[in-house]
Amino acid sequence: MTETNVVPETDAVPAVPGELLVRVQHFYAHQMQALDGGRFEDYAATFTKDGEFQHSPQAEPAVGRDGITAELVAFHKRFDNDPVRRRHWFNHIALTEQADGSYRSRVYALVVTVRPGGKPEIAPSCVVHDVLVIEGDTVLTRSRCVEHDQMF
Repeated sequence: MTETNVVPETDAVPAVPGELLVRVQHFYAHQMQALDGGRFEDYAATFTKDGEFQHSPQAEPAVGRDGITAELVAFHKRFDNDPVRRRHWFNHIALTEQADGSYRSRVYALVVTVRPGGKPEIAPSCVVHDVLVIEGDTVLTRSRCVEHDQMF
């Protein structure tokens, strides 16, 4: 196991206030529903103005809200003639406060895909690495890097 895959002991990780965790869960719920609903501008608005978004391992990060929107529009063109419904499921949110007041967020994510008459398929399975900032009552994503699980 490499050092980057080592998960700290539970009691060694400082707890975050429960209210913060609830705010982040609420944020992720609305963010993922915007994405799954094809509301890409709304999704991009959940990032800081200079936010970075890398959803595929081979892709360069999209930068800025306009760049994120354009990336999502281009990526989802593959589904134009495919009556697919996709749902992003975020769970096991682990938050760690950083020195600058932002929060590192590590989330397990599953993408559930369903087509008419078909059974739900889960793919990919991912770990989402975010940096979140709190601006007043608003949570925003400063950066997101999605790491797809690989079969070993």
